[in-house]
Amino acid sequence: MLKITQTKSGIGETQKHRGTLRALGLRKIGQSVQHEESPQVAGMLRLIAHLVKVEAAS
Repeated sequence: MLKITQTKSGIGETQKHRGTLRALGLRKIGQSVQHEESPQVAGMLRLIAHLVKVEAAS
């Protein structure tokens, strides 16, 4: 499991970046979600790495 926390705003980002944040379930700065590790999630995180912090969830 991965804990993904939004650290920066999506304002000023491309539509693709904002859509990726929404697809992960992130709406506000400081909000966290948990997702299983998968190639799809890894690709999404690579796209928006500058907007989020990723940690291993327990």
